[in-house]
Amino acid sequence: MPRVDSALRLGLHPVLDRRAVVDGAWWPYSRDAAAELPGLIAAVDRLLDRVTLRIGLHRDAWQSIPHRIPACGRQVRIGWFRHTDPRLITLIFAAGEPVVLLVIPPDTAAGPAEATLKLTAQDTAGLSIDDILTVARLPPNPAAPLRADRR
Repeated sequence: MPRVDSALRLGLHPVLDRRAVVDGAWWPYSRDAAAELPGLIAAVDRLLDRVTLRIGLHRDAWQSIPHRIPACGRQVRIGWFRHTDPRLITLIFAAGEPVVLLVIPPDTAAGPAEATLKLTAQDTAGLSIDDILTVARLPPNPAAPLRADRR
């Protein structure tokens, strides 16, 4: 059964599938990583019954990126990268495969954003990121990088 958490604006496929390019989508309220990531970490840990240890994201697509985020008695390390797709965020766990989420830009209209959440909570094997964005009627490059200075 697909999981969509409308309060957190998270869509997550219940069975992680390495054939799919993403495991779900997340529609944060802002591009402020320090403010947005704690809720995402807590929700994904709860939904998957796992412990997030590290998050990888594109450095130029976020503001206020900390090195670590406190979460349930631990520190989750945040990796900043420029060689990754700015539309994606990766959560790495103590055990199991990582989870890759498509990031829906915060200013996206509700209709296309909700369609993306629902679509990515279903089986998207065989679809590219651009295919998912087309089906959900989102622009092909919704997470355009922000200015170069992140701190």
